[in-house]
Amino acid sequence: MKKVANTLVIANDILIPEVVRLIDEGHTVTLPLRGYSMRPFLEDERDKALLKKPADIKVGDPVLAETAPSHYVLHRIVDITGDKVTLRGDGNLGTEHCRLADIKATAIGFYRKGRDTLDSTSGLKWRVYSWWWTRLLPLRRYLLFALHPHIPQRIKNKLHGKKSGK
Repeated sequence: MKKVANTLVIANDILIPEVVRLIDEGHTVTLPLRGYSMRPFLEDERDKALLKKPADIKVGDPVLAETAPSHYVLHRIVDITGDKVTLRGDGNLGTEHCRLADIKATAIGFYRKGRDTLDSTSGLKWRVYSWWWTRLLPLRRYLLFALHPHIPQRIKNKLHGKKSGK
């Protein structure tokens, strides 16, 4: 653990098992998001997920899953075949796998962009976004590249047909 500007930072290998324990006890947990796998709409250290115990898991659900011992991801379910689950982060091109028993929580909503209002995963906004984004998979590589904040402006200008000033 370390303290950074009035914020306590707890390593995921300590925090996530505690989150899972609380969810197993029936609590909901708000978890600050770390990582870039759910880009472009969920951002590292900006957004938070509201998690609950999983029930009626289905394709399209964003879930907290243990894909390897002590390795957790928050990804969307893209396929369920028997006990095998295929996951993909919205910001990822590849997939990860786990078993149904490895799904530790379901995200019921997200607090985005510092807002206090929840974007519910059952709401129209999330469902429309999810429908479009999951169907754009073949184009995702290019969209994620263009949306990436660390791409130099000169490359973005070239992508958009703008001339860069010298």
